[in-house]
Amino acid sequence: MTGALRDDDHVSLADFEEMLADKPEDEKWELIGGRVYKLMVGAAWEHKQIILNLTLAVNNHLRAMKSPCRGYDESFWLKDKAQELGVFPDLLVFCGPLTPGQTSIDDPLILFEVVSKGSQARDRMAKRVAYQRLPSLRDYILVERDSVHIDHYIRRDDGWHGMPPLDTLSATLELATIELLLPVADIYRDVFSPGLG
Repeated sequence: MTGALRDDDHVSLADFEEMLADKPEDEKWELIGGRVYKLMVGAAWEHKQIILNLTLAVNNHLRAMKSPCRGYDESFWLKDKAQELGVFPDLLVFCGPLTPGQTSIDDPLILFEVVSKGSQARDRMAKRVAYQRLPSLRDYILVERDSVHIDHYIRRDDGWHGMPPLDTLSATLELATIELLLPVADIYRDVFSPGLG
């Protein structure tokens, strides 16, 4: 089960970073809008498989395109001081240079979250609102863990738009931002579709 650690207290990103020094090693915390959330450690295998499939597909594509962008999964911080945000997206795509030892960025191009019953409200509401305030973000993708269903939000000149949901393995997720057409069957490979090779 996941939930807010401190319901009434507002925590700044600086205070949150200090709190992390005392966090038990077997816990994972995030800060969203000044609220600290304790997350479940040890996700279901389906969650990890979907993230692995996405990470491989995105990074293989970016390398083949000779793009400076890369995908980073689960343990790379996304921090935004203005929003008091410190989170671990399931997968983020970033296109700038990184310095040795860097552990966070504040300007992702694309964000993915794998959604379960326990993370649904946080991913679809609190995180979506925070993510869509990031000036650099162009795509936010929510991938359901327990059924074939993908929601894709795209930033256009006039704001954010929800694309029609993808709910069949024969559908294709189009990420025009990085020129990637990703079959839904590849996203759910070994979860809801057999291995392809």
